[in-house]
Amino acid sequence: MKHMEAKAEDCGPIYHLVQETIKTVYPKYYPAEVVDFFSSLHSPDNIGQDIGNQAVHLFYEGDVLIGTGTCKEDHITRVFVLPTYQGRGYGGQIMQYLEEIVFRKYDKVCLDASLPACQFYERRGYVTVRHETWNCENDVVLVYGIMEKIRNR
Repeated sequence: MKHMEAKAEDCGPIYHLVQETIKTVYPKYYPAEVVDFFSSLHSPDNIGQDIGNQAVHLFYEGDVLIGTGTCKEDHITRVFVLPTYQGRGYGGQIMQYLEEIVFRKYDKVCLDASLPACQFYERRGYVTVRHETWNCENDVVLVYGIMEKIRNR
C-alpha cells in the first residue's frame, strides 16, 4: 500500500470514497438520520479545508484509492477504507501511519469513534475517555466515543 498527502484535485475522489463507505456500512448500525449527519459532516467543503491545511492522507493499493485519514494536531479523523477492501488489514496500516505522524509531536492521539469502529480502536490500544452526543433530525440522538491512545500503550 502506498500513501501520499492529498492535493486539492483529490477532494472529489476522497469525498466519493467517504460517502460510499458511509452509505454502505453505517446503515447497518445507525438510523437514516445519523447516516445523513455523517454524510453531511464529511462534505466537499470540509474535506477541501483539511486538504488546504495539509492534513489529509491518501492510501492506494495499486492505482485504486482505498482509504483516507486526516490528522489535525493530536486528533485523527475521517479514517475510511472502501467497503470492498475492509477486513484485509488496511485500516490498521492506515492507523499506524497516522499515529506515527501524531506521535512525532504529541504524547497521545485522540479520536471520535463511531459505533462500527470502537472495537477496532480498542484493539489498537485506545480507551474510551467519555461519550458525547449529537442531536440529529427527528429527535434522533447520536452517541459516540471520545477515545485516546497514549504513546507506547
